[in-house]
Amino acid sequence: MADVVVIGAGIVGAACALECARRGLSVEVLERGGLVAGTTGSGEGNLLVSDKPPGPELDLALLSLRLWRRIGAELPERYGDIELDPKGGLIVTRSEPGLAALRDTAERQAAAGVLAEPLDAAGVRVREPAIADGLAGGVFYPQDMQVQPARATAVMLAAARDHGARVRLRTPVTAMRLDRRGRVAGVDTAEGPVAAAHVVNAAGAWAAEVAGPAGALVPVLPRRGFVLVTEPVGPLVRHKVYAADYLDNVASGEATLQASTVVEGTPSGTILIGATRELVGFDRGVNGAAVRALARGAIDLFPALARVRAMRLYHGFRPFSPDHLPVIGPDPRVPGLVHAHGHEGAGIGLAPATGRLVAQAVAGEPPELDLTPFAPERFGVPQ
Repeated sequence: MADVVVIGAGIVGAACALECARRGLSVEVLERGGLVAGTTGSGEGNLLVSDKPPGPELDLALLSLRLWRRIGAELPERYGDIELDPKGGLIVTRSEPGLAALRDTAERQAAAGVLAEPLDAAGVRVREPAIADGLAGGVFYPQDMQVQPARATAVMLAAARDHGARVRLRTPVTAMRLDRRGRVAGVDTAEGPVAAAHVVNAAGAWAAEVAGPAGALVPVLPRRGFVLVTEPVGPLVRHKVYAADYLDNVASGEATLQASTVVEGTPSGTILIGATRELVGFDRGVNGAAVRALARGAIDLFPALARVRAMRLYHGFRPFSPDHLPVIGPDPRVPGLVHAHGHEGAGIGLAPATGRLVAQAVAGEPPELDLTPFAPERFGVPQ
């Protein structure tokens, strides 16, 4: 019998497995597909504080950044490079009212521990020489980083295995097992039952399908997003750069297409272009309007991209939570069930802190952060 079964071997599940295994808990990780075959494999790798107003998600992000630095210092030498890049983030705007709003947000974030540097138009140009003319200014966030999510997930899973965790790919969970008192007793899989004292639901956009049949409904939905990847162009974009309307789109709950410009380079020289959001279920079709919006926005921000070819397009399904906060912690409706999902587009950045909080809950340790804002029962969804 395992102490913990983690459902999902994406980056959040990997972080949960590593933190639990480090505490000496016996861990089984069950993944229905291959390695990083879900949302993690379609992420940009953003580790951000810049897009989060003061509050519980920002607190979670600040804890995660500290843990990411630890991961970057301790694990790559033994398990492989994760491409952790402290590049910093730059939010820009064309309007003076927009600039005033950015500076007001930066002041409030600074009071919570975020480093932020307001810039005028000339200051933006110093940070990004290839950026378009006509900008009023922006704010630079030196704490923002980027990671290669597939590599980071593989590294954390390898470290978890060295601490005794077992990782089983292509092993879908078919049901959660409950004892007579309604407490978690493990899970059923296509290969047979797995007994466990705790089950961690790290199934991302599929989390509601996992928890609902066991009586722990959560209103987490898939929110589709597309990313364009260019051919290698070298150091054209120095930081993660995004337009101020990205902040509004992240906070929006609209089902229709939301598009805002996010542009950043990678160590290989390619440029990643996002971001779109739309609630269309698990529709894997290509939305031409979304792709055109990405291209137009990127060229508007970096005109040199008009001469660069797009090499590929990919999409993923972000786990959307109605109040834009992740679902983290024990579920009182089903004792032994612990949630770790609902991060939408921030799951890669928030994974280490989520793993830490989940492991603390399983091990009976005091939580490092207040779990109340992330409580799974907060939505008032009936059993």
